[in-house]
Amino acid sequence: MDELHDKHQRLIAAARDGSPALTVVAHPCDETSLRGAMEAAAAHLIEPVLVGPEARIRAIAAEHGIDLAGRQIVDAPHSHAAAAQAVALIRAGKGELLMKGSLHTDELMKEVTDATTGLRTERRISHVFIMDVPGHPETLFITDAAINIFPDLDSKRDIVQNAIDLWAGIGLGTPKVAILSAVETVTTKIPSTIEAAALCKMAERGQITGGLLDGPLAFDNAIDPEAARIKGIGGPVAGHGQILVVPDLEAGNMLAKNLIFLSRADAAGIVLGARVPIILTSRADSVRTRMASCAVAAIYANALRRKAGV
Repeated sequence: MDELHDKHQRLIAAARDGSPALTVVAHPCDETSLRGAMEAAAAHLIEPVLVGPEARIRAIAAEHGIDLAGRQIVDAPHSHAAAAQAVALIRAGKGELLMKGSLHTDELMKEVTDATTGLRTERRISHVFIMDVPGHPETLFITDAAINIFPDLDSKRDIVQNAIDLWAGIGLGTPKVAILSAVETVTTKIPSTIEAAALCKMAERGQITGGLLDGPLAFDNAIDPEAARIKGIGGPVAGHGQILVVPDLEAGNMLAKNLIFLSRADAAGIVLGARVPIILTSRADSVRTRMASCAVAAIYANALRRKAGV
């Protein structure tokens, strides 16, 4: 399968050239999440700090032959305490990345978004799927398909900016951002077409920077040059979209899972807009997918470190 996912393999290889990012792992209490963190550490992508019930973590490691030698474990009695302690460590400057283990996403994100003790910034928090689709020449970003259910225009501005910053931060250049809807014309009957047009105007006015935006675009004329040509849609983005901005979570989640289950795509996952990037994996993710998520986050952490002059 690795040869089918060469784009993720290239990201993993690129991440090995940087410094391992100090990563707080919240509640790695099943084989997949613990092994994923440890294999990412063995590949020099991250330097994990494991937060959770120490006895349980060590028992899982022993049962499945996972080497924890030299790894720091911060004891926390259960998943909720592990999420709170992991976020506290980040707030204290003791981690560059936060990684979800075997707890529920809502449980971790509740601590992340807490107004008093969480990791909020002035940006809206959003999720990006980094998709490696076999047969498609480029990496695709899909956003937001996991955090914001029905984002308004201001939220979409942050969703787009977060994705652009990640694309540029991991060294992929200036992204072509396709704002998706069901059609490529602006119509009051489909509100997402109006928001797409507004986002493009915001980019023209400098409210969104670092990417080339076009929309509304239907999915076919966003990624297929021939479909865009037939519809008579010109410009640098149509037919060549790299960041696909969906109207809402329902549409994005269905699009991402269609690619995963019908096209055998690998989908790494990163949450942006908090104080640090968050590696937000699913409990059903393969170790390879977790490695790709760690790689993207590690590359981005190194870029943020360089930008801060650290």
